Amino acid sequence: MNGILVEASSSDTTPLAPMRDETLLLYAPVPLYPNPDGGFLLEDQACNGLRLWAENFAKIIVMFPLAAELPPPNWVPIEFVGASLARIEIVALPMAYRPDQFLRAFRTTRRKIRSLIQRADLMSFSIGGLFGDWGSIAGLQAFFMHRRFAVWTDRVESEVTRRTMHSGPFRRRLRARLTHRLMAWYERVLIRRAAVGMFHGRDTFEAYAPYCVNPQVVHNAHVTHGDHIPAEILNRKMADARHGPLRICYVGRVEAMKGPYDWLAVLAGLAAQGVDFRAVWLGEGEDLEPMRARLNEIGLQDRVDLPGFACDRTEVMEHLRSAHVMLFCHKTPESPRCLIEALVSGTPIVGYESAFPNDLIAGNSGGILTPLDDVDTLTKALCALDADRARLADLFARAARDGVPFDDESVFRHRCEILRHYLLEAPERVAGIATTVINQPPPQAS
Repeated sequence: MNGILVEASSSDTTPLAPMRDETLLLYAPVPLYPNPDGGFLLEDQACNGLRLWAENFAKIIVMFPLAAELPPPNWVPIEFVGASLARIEIVALPMAYRPDQFLRAFRTTRRKIRSLIQRADLMSFSIGGLFGDWGSIAGLQAFFMHRRFAVWTDRVESEVTRRTMHSGPFRRRLRARLTHRLMAWYERVLIRRAAVGMFHGRDTFEAYAPYCVNPQVVHNAHVTHGDHIPAEILNRKMADARHGPLRICYVGRVEAMKGPYDWLAVLAGLAAQGVDFRAVWLGEGEDLEPMRARLNEIGLQDRVDLPGFACDRTEVMEHLRSAHVMLFCHKTPESPRCLIEALVSGTPIVGYESAFPNDLIAGNSGGILTPLDDVDTLTKALCALDADRARLADLFARAARDGVPFDDESVFRHRCEILRHYLLEAPERVAGIATTVINQPPPQAS
């Protein structure tokens, strides 16, 4: 089978291959912000990602879109990358998501991207979108220059756009209606020309694998070995679950694609069935204030907390560890990292079924999945868990086992070995871009 991730042991911290004198070119759509004190600000997890890439390659060139407004609260000075920043070259590209901005910036940015491609030994571009999607432009330029490249994505952007085109402001809905089909075509054009596709999670893999010569399932986790719940804390959590309110959490953006109103509807259903619970959603987004208004309408303010964004990662992980259930109502094909973070915290994932969560808990059944958009069935599943606390406690242990394979060092090493194998080592096809090794996975740790 294509793209099967051979899970590394959680205690394996030895690199799969010694660092070689290679330059890796990346495009990531994470906005870069000017730092008033000099340099740049970048998302904290993106800084961790740069550190991990640099542990596997001698030189990193990474392109980011540059934003002008105030940064979100979890953006930090890029020096948080650490000592390896000396081997990382940051290239700021225009933020150009409007058609007029994109057209004005296109020629100059294309020339810059082509010059960077000439300096790289390997390249991987995050794609998704239409105007301002410099990752797709970079992929096309690499193809025209007869260079192998990888594509990476963690959600099916065109399908996300299609499924959310009925919500939000009129202009956004109109734009989504006009562009989602073109986005789907554009995605396939890029993926067909890539030497390898690195698709985060089974949802994206199943959507894109038919168009890719070498589709690979990868994961993008930013949890460390220390984030995994220790056995003594897990045992105490299992013992404490026998009594008290059902503790429910979610961590993520408050947007339509995350199903915030379904989430509240499930909680209202639990209250109607007499279930004693406490719930918290950590995150902010355009639907946060409407969600708070809806919470007031259903009268659950004393049981449900919507505090907004939590910038303290220790606090977030503590919420996940103390929760009995990670309740999610995702409505689009994506690969949210919060589900992995819940599993490593010994918290079962309970929510709408799709390929990504199915794959995460395939080994130990560390969660319960119900049909998409079926609020009633999801509510009944939670009621049953509340009534059977022994089963709930067993799910804690199952979730922790399903979380064992995931840590940032292992998943980044896996991606690096895929890049080396398909971009440097596998034989070329006559066409000169893709490879003949369609079903052969990259080398794995012994």
